[in-house]
Amino acid sequence: MNSEELLDAQEAARVREGVAEAVLRAPEGLAESLEDDATGFLRLVDATRIGAEETNRLLREAVQGARAAGHSWDTVGRVLGVSRQAAQQRFAGKAADAVSAGPGTQGPGAQGPDGPERRVLTPLTAFNEMAALAQAGADGWQLVGYGALYHEVEASDRRWEHCRVTIAAAARRRRMEAEGWVPVGAGWFPWRYYKRPLHQAAADC
Repeated sequence: MNSEELLDAQEAARVREGVAEAVLRAPEGLAESLEDDATGFLRLVDATRIGAEETNRLLREAVQGARAAGHSWDTVGRVLGVSRQAAQQRFAGKAADAVSAGPGTQGPGAQGPDGPERRVLTPLTAFNEMAALAQAGADGWQLVGYGALYHEVEASDRRWEHCRVTIAAAARRRRMEAEGWVPVGAGWFPWRYYKRPLHQAAADC
């Protein structure tokens, strides 16, 4: 198994074109400036550097997601075109890029001296994390941070509901935020996580 077997040539081309288009479009006026402004090419280098850093981060999170979905390092390595050992050496130690979205967070399970209690729900997978969050929310715990294979929750005097949507669902995410859902951190590729007090009407997640 390799990436060429999972994505056909047209799909792979669309991914590449999408990345290139994002790099050119995100900085205002960048594409137009390349016609007659030498500085525009330095802005292009900077935008491409940022894009490369971001795609590397997304790759790390995608690999951790595949692991959370139950795939072995051998399978992940074959998709990446490297050995199991190479994949594990490159990505196994990268789970520290965790998202901590709550005030006073100092790391998984941490809390301020006078802050509410926090717990770490682990080990989780892509297939059971939402059930774990549903139970935690019903018991009065709200999501405040997450990373590969775990979620961090904080004690609350209210019950909470939690939802995840893909990054691509921008319109849905805007609608949810208008309905009172609160984003938790910047997301863990490919998901964005949301929470809101359970006394509000539940959405279809």
